[in-house]
Amino acid sequence: MCSDFTKEVDKDNIAVITWNCLDKSMNTMTEDGLRGFQKLVTEALSEEKIKGIIITSGKVDFSGGMDLSTLEALKRNSGSDPASKIFQYIMEAHGLLRKIELGKIDDTSKSKPVAFAGSGICAGIGTEIGLACHRRFFSSSINSKIGLPEILVGLFPGLGGTTRIPRMMGLMGASSVLLEGKLFAGNKAKSIGLVDEIVSEDELIQKAKNWVLSASPQDLVKPWDQKGFKFPGGAPYHPSGFMSFVGASALVNGKTKGLYFSAKALLSSVYEGSLVDFDTALRIEARWFTKVLMTDTCTNMARTLFLNKSALEKGHQRPIGAEKTNLKHVSVIGSGMMGSGIAYASILQGLEVLLIDQNIKAAEDGKAKIEMLLSESVKRKKLSEEEKIRLLKKVKTDASLENISSSDLVIEAVFEDLNLKHNLYKKIEPHLKEGAILASNTSTLPITKLSEVLADSTRFLGIHFFSPVDKMNLVELIKSERTNDNALAVALDYTSLIKKTPIVVNDSRGFYANRCIIPYINEGLRMLNEGIEPALIENAAKQIGMPVGPLQLLDELSVSLALNVAKETKEALGTKYEETGTESILLEMSQKNRLGRKELAGFYEYDDKGRRLKLWEGLRNLNIEKTSADISTVTVKNRLAYVQALEAARALEENILLSVEEGDVGGILGWGCLIWAGGPFSWLDYIGHENVVVECQDLSDQYGTRFTPPKIIKALANSGRMFYNQKEFRE
Repeated sequence: MCSDFTKEVDKDNIAVITWNCLDKSMNTMTEDGLRGFQKLVTEALSEEKIKGIIITSGKVDFSGGMDLSTLEALKRNSGSDPASKIFQYIMEAHGLLRKIELGKIDDTSKSKPVAFAGSGICAGIGTEIGLACHRRFFSSSINSKIGLPEILVGLFPGLGGTTRIPRMMGLMGASSVLLEGKLFAGNKAKSIGLVDEIVSEDELIQKAKNWVLSASPQDLVKPWDQKGFKFPGGAPYHPSGFMSFVGASALVNGKTKGLYFSAKALLSSVYEGSLVDFDTALRIEARWFTKVLMTDTCTNMARTLFLNKSALEKGHQRPIGAEKTNLKHVSVIGSGMMGSGIAYASILQGLEVLLIDQNIKAAEDGKAKIEMLLSESVKRKKLSEEEKIRLLKKVKTDASLENISSSDLVIEAVFEDLNLKHNLYKKIEPHLKEGAILASNTSTLPITKLSEVLADSTRFLGIHFFSPVDKMNLVELIKSERTNDNALAVALDYTSLIKKTPIVVNDSRGFYANRCIIPYINEGLRMLNEGIEPALIENAAKQIGMPVGPLQLLDELSVSLALNVAKETKEALGTKYEETGTESILLEMSQKNRLGRKELAGFYEYDDKGRRLKLWEGLRNLNIEKTSADISTVTVKNRLAYVQALEAARALEENILLSVEEGDVGGILGWGCLIWAGGPFSWLDYIGHENVVVECQDLSDQYGTRFTPPKIIKALANSGRMFYNQKEFRE
């Protein structure tokens, strides 16, 4: 029997089935796990003495959902007809959940009450198991959340979610649960009907047992199994139900631009399933779910956002043999937006932080920013007021560098100026304790160059956080030419501790993320300079799946920063610097004091609260060349997509980026690059490298050598292979 699930029968003859994957930090459903669960449920329903069942977890978190590697393995190992194997597996899961829902193994048996007792994170199939139970008890803990986030990784809730949720909540109510992928805190989950009772964690099992012993036969029959059941709010052929589908369809197409098949399949599953009986609806759901699983885009998204991301978070890049660290204390130098954000992320996970700035007022201002973030978490009920006070006490402020000697890790987060950082490092190094690591939060300056003033540059590296730190999960770890394995191990342990996703890259200007982001922004500026309508540029970007257009992104980053990066790059590269043709627009915007969102004026117009209103009308009156005003939308989309993806490929070819896996995870988490396709490398594989070479050669002939396909792509095109089935090109 699979050890992921165990069963114990108490003195009242209630069977408690506990899910506890011993080799994982989070419960996820595997093929063997499903079979083991099925065996225990069948036993409990068959044994006459057992009065009822409680399904719970042996961990704080109930479940992270389905183990997507199980589905990938099913596809890979199912010969010429993997769809049939997957459909069979999904229907087997449906059959099990239906047994739970009916409380019996066949029509001759008497139904038994089944209760769900969950806490912590409950997602995917974990939630769908709960939906099949007769009564759902959920923890009142502030860290407990439940939902169906599958849509966020290119899937949809296909193990009963699209069949049960609409019948529970109605078509309108179901849309936010199914289409937005949110995890809901206990009280909210109860108010929308996702759970039935909110109880303290230590009372979960007892409350569930009390209910099992008192449940009536009527409590064990779901509404859709009762004669005359009608959809809450009306089915699709009812006027209100019809309007729900019209709205949902518009919402999906507006948000996804038609790029995410899973969202369309979800709507189809709900619509078709709502026209038939419940068991037929489950088969429809299983067919759509199987179809989604068989698409390349689903495979790519799941691979990047689940398999690869999970491997990176588990320390896949950690140097073999490096000792495990025990970080307790971190110093952050620079208390601006980035420095205070880094300190905030650190204290949330129990680290003590010393926040330092040039004077104590500046440091206290940084602490005030942290307090604001904590207060926002209290407002959103993610923290209690007591927890906020406790966490804030973990931040100490100082204007002196002497006290950094107690820190295991010191992170510099001051302005992007080489001389400023060099002068600071000379003052920092004498106070570092033995074995402590020094890191820079620089976003563009080469790490090797930064380390030149250090007596010991082996324990120095870059830890590049993305803004805003409290919302962005990616961290780019940059090794200089001399960074040792211990420094990298400490940095990886730190990012793991603060629950961020790391990618490791070698040193170069812009590293990986900004190396690709800057060409994307520059391409938007080039097209603006060519006289292409700003709205076309921005909307074409969204049509290839980018979360924001290049002009909006530049507004978020600021024109001043872009000018400073261009200045630093030009000074560093000297005669090797290639003019992009974008500086003139940046200078003109700067002269007009349209510096971006922070100044409430940029490429877009803003209200006095910083809310974006519309593109600035004055963009049409800039001093521009107007050479390509008649360009097609397809060409604009291709230019914006290829300029990023080709730069990612060059970073891999030059050994700046160490793996395509990190390239795709970094692309998606860092700047939202082609999420629907699984990231830049998955997208290039999806397009096909022979097609990439042809299309890019044409773009290169028309718009410049930045579109010339690199050697690595030409080699893949010639061999007929892809990034994800070759390794030798990374040698």
